[in-house]
Order: sequence, then C-alpha cells, then structure tokens
Amino acid sequence: MPQQSTAQAAIWMGGWLVNTLALSVAGRELGHDIPVFVTMIFRSVIAVAILTPIVLYYGGFSGRFTNLRLNIVRNIVHYGAQYSWFMALALIPLAQVVAIEFTMPIWGALIAALFLGEKLNRFKLTAIALGFVGILLIVKPGTAHIDEGHAVALLAAVGFAISVAMTKIITRTDSALTVIFLMFLIQTVIGAVPAYLVWKWPEPHNWVWVAVVALAGTFSHYCLSKAISLADMTIVTPLDFLRVPLTVLVGYWIYREGFDFYSIIGTLLILGANTLNLFKARQTA
Repeated sequence: MPQQSTAQAAIWMGGWLVNTLALSVAGRELGHDIPVFVTMIFRSVIAVAILTPIVLYYGGFSGRFTNLRLNIVRNIVHYGAQYSWFMALALIPLAQVVAIEFTMPIWGALIAALFLGEKLNRFKLTAIALGFVGILLIVKPGTAHIDEGHAVALLAAVGFAISVAMTKIITRTDSALTVIFLMFLIQTVIGAVPAYLVWKWPEPHNWVWVAVVALAGTFSHYCLSKAISLADMTIVTPLDFLRVPLTVLVGYWIYREGFDFYSIIGTLLILGANTLNLFKARQTA
C-alpha cells in the first residue's frame, strides 16, 4: 500500500475537482441532446481507448484482474450512481446536484469507520459537521419542494459513498491505473445493451461535450483513486467539499443560477472545515 501523504492526496484531489466541474457542465449540455446511457457508453469506450496503450506501456494486463469480482461489484454500484448523477444534472440546478451529492462524505465516513477500521476523532467529526452545515446553507432545505431530481441525486450520493469505500479496499493491492481501467472496461460491458436500446447520435455541435465527458470522466477518477490510496477517506472526502462552492460559481457564471449571502457563509464554513481537517492531519503526521 502507498505511504500515507496528505499533501499529495490534496494535489490529486485538486485534479479531481477541476475534472468533475468540467464533467458537470458537459453532462448537463449532453443531457438535453442524447439519453444518459448513450453519454455513459461514449465516456467508457473512449476512456478504454485512451487507457489501453497506457496499461500496455506500464506492464500490460498481467496481475490487473486479481480483484476482478470486487471490481465488478464496485462498478455495478458505481454505474447506477453515475447514471443517477447524470439524470439529476438535467432535472435540478448544478449546485443542488452537487450539494445533495455531498451527503456522500457523511455516508463515506461512516462506512469507513464501520468496515475499513478508520477512526473518527473529534477533529474529523467537526470538519464533517462544519462542511455539512455549509452545504445546508447553500441548499437551504425547506425553501423548495423535493422533486424527482433531488431524490435521484440522493440515490447517487449513497451509491458513490459505497463505491468510494470499495475503492479504498481495492487500492490496498491494485494501482490507481488498474482501478480506473477496469472501471471503464467493466462499465462498457454493463452499458452496451442499455445504450444500444436507446441509441441516438449527438448533434454535431455537441461532440465537443462528448470529448469533455470522456476526458474529464477518465482523469477525474484516476485522480480520486490516487488520492484515496494516499490518505484516509475521512481526510479525502472533506477535501471534496470544495466542489460545492466551486459548482455554485460555475452555475452562476454559465447558467445564472443563484448565489446569495447564505451561499457565501456556507462556502466559508466548508473552507474552514477543510482547513481544520488538513491542519490536524498534518499535526498528527
């Protein structure tokens, strides 16, 4: 297992943040043109094409199927969560999708504590609590009715939490490259039939978004796998809180979605939670 490194994990999480923001915008744009199953099969097939030469260069396929059963289970869960996430992008504002998704660290921390033996000390609990309060301020629950989009986004969050916990187990023996390659290979097989049944080619002007989905979808998960392999989930997942304020800004700049006083306070709380978590993790190291 790679040596624990909070600083390196933070750098890889920065790559995750940039790529997931791009994926959010591209997913929304494609959601108005082609079925979600088609978007996902494009992402998987292109990713396999990109990663296969890299895998061959770094030792080929030998030893990469050791945890095949666990990878299959993980990717069945992840495929369902990813489908729900893409669906939610077309149903509710970007900031709401990501904010609801951020119940994931709560589930993830609990799963890690129960099944992976990671400790939830008072500083990690405080960081998670501050981040969650910040998310609530941005979402402002109770000011709008709960519709299908919110329910689908919550389903995605639970699925992602399970997937991340399983990734942590897999990266104890498999490299990030193996995890990401098997992910897209398995999801290509899973998604082939559903995509065929609802197939529709993208409009010419949307091919650029297909490319963004494929590239950002590939490298975002590589960055996340590297980060998870380098630090505890209870450190990595609060770092991901930064995606909430960043998505609020992207939603405002591109789609004129709201950004108010409560969103600013929520953003500051989330930044404070990340600062606390990283500071205490560095002190402990």
